[in-house]
This record gives sequence, structure tokens and C-alpha cells, in this order.
Amino acid sequence: MECLENKKYLLFDFDGTLVDSSQGIFASIQYALAQLALPSVDQKILTTFIGPPLLDSFKQLGLSDENANQAVKYYREYYAKTAIYQVQLYPQIKEVLKSLSKQYALYIASSKPEIFVKQIAKHLTIDQYFTGIYGADLEGKRAKKADVINYALATSYLTPSAGLMIGDRAHDCLGAKANQLDAIGVLYGFGSKKELLAAKAEYLCDEPVDLVTLLT
Repeated sequence: MECLENKKYLLFDFDGTLVDSSQGIFASIQYALAQLALPSVDQKILTTFIGPPLLDSFKQLGLSDENANQAVKYYREYYAKTAIYQVQLYPQIKEVLKSLSKQYALYIASSKPEIFVKQIAKHLTIDQYFTGIYGADLEGKRAKKADVINYALATSYLTPSAGLMIGDRAHDCLGAKANQLDAIGVLYGFGSKKELLAAKAEYLCDEPVDLVTLLT
């Protein structure tokens, strides 16, 4: 891996990396399923929704394309009205971002719709630390993590070799690789060590503060 001293910017995943938004996400999933008269799902299945595109996750439950698209609409309806602020920062994230922003330009690259990411980041007063905040669109054209990362790099004119992607799921690492970026996996989110290593994360961090130790 290229020397860390040559890195100029950091791309952060959002859910599971900066914030624990599981309460709102899980409630929105169950609401969507209930609206379609489908049974609720258990915690293990709910956790699989954090990371991948929402439409793909509903399809993994066996929903048809039509029902999966309708489930996404119900999910976002509930999320925007009720669940968007059912979220909390992981411990010491503000301090970590403040420290890292002194040395790197910071960006968010999330599979969550960009409009929601920006709202939540502002609500939690962490938007001040980011040069750019990027996410999925609402039309489903930019949903996969690789596409969001590509969009972030292109919009901010970033050189892949000068940055790192930081996330908690395989999708973050694989999306980074698809864009010639190195990746750091965090173990305090929703992914496992096995998952992140299989996705070729160059480094692993147990806690948010470990990012400061590694990168400064």
C-alpha cells in the first residue's frame, strides 16, 4: 500500500461509520413491510440492510421488482417524516473529525440518499468538518457504493491515489477498490472483521479514535 503520508483526503461512509442510525432504519424497514402486508423480519436480517442499496436489500427478501420499489417508497416516506433523526454519533466522532480535518480534506460517500445525509450531518453539527457530502440519488441511478464514490471523486476532482475510503461494510471496501482507492475498515459498525478482510481492507480500526492514531 502507498505510504499514508501521501494521502490528502478521506472519504467516510455514513451509517455504521460516523453514525448509528439503526433505530430509524430498522423502524422504516418494518413500516414498509407492514404497508405491503408482509411479516416483520428479525434483527439479523435488519442488520443486512445497512450498507447495500435499499432496493437490493428488499429484493433479497424475495420481493418482486414492483414490490421492492414500492417498499423503498414506503421506507422513505416513513424515514423522512419520523425516523430521520433517530440517530446518534459514535463515541468521540466529533473529536476524531476535528482532528483529522486539520490534516486531510474530509468527504462523505454514502449509499443513503444525499438529501438525508446532508440533513442529518447538519442536525448533528458535523457538516462543518466536510469539504463535500455525497450520497445516492432518489431515482436509483446512483445507488451502489462504487457509483457514489465515483460521483464524489469526479465532482470534487479527487485523485484516487491521494485518498482513502473508510467504512464498516464490504460494500465500502469493494466500492473503493472499484475506484482504485485504498480502504480502512472499522469494526465498531455493522460489518465483521471477516467481511472486511475478505473485501481487502488495507487496515482495520476497532474504535473511532484508532483512526486518529493510524492517520496522524
